[in-house]
Amino acid sequence: MESEVLNEMNKKIVQNFLGMIILMELRKGPLSGYDVISLIHKKFHMLLSSGTVYSYLYALERDGLVIGQHKRRKRVFMLTERGKETAVTLLNSKDKILEFIVDVFASE
Repeated sequence: MESEVLNEMNKKIVQNFLGMIILMELRKGPLSGYDVISLIHKKFHMLLSSGTVYSYLYALERDGLVIGQHKRRKRVFMLTERGKETAVTLLNSKDKILEFIVDVFASE
């Protein structure tokens, strides 16, 4: 029972933070949708659908945080200047984000 609850919670956390995860990974270099799927699978041991990943990539693109370019029969995404600034802001806010998560589980 406990492992089922943890697996479901991990899946929800990854899905809710997927935009942030993608931005953080794009700091290391351009990625295709397939690269993101593989990365999530390796790092978090879960398989996301291509529809889920591409909807996040396209949303990040609409928000001006990433730009997609066609390279060798696949679309590769990279950070824009705004995306780089957003990633730095998230990194600088890491302690506040962690504190928020700890507060969620704090008991009174």
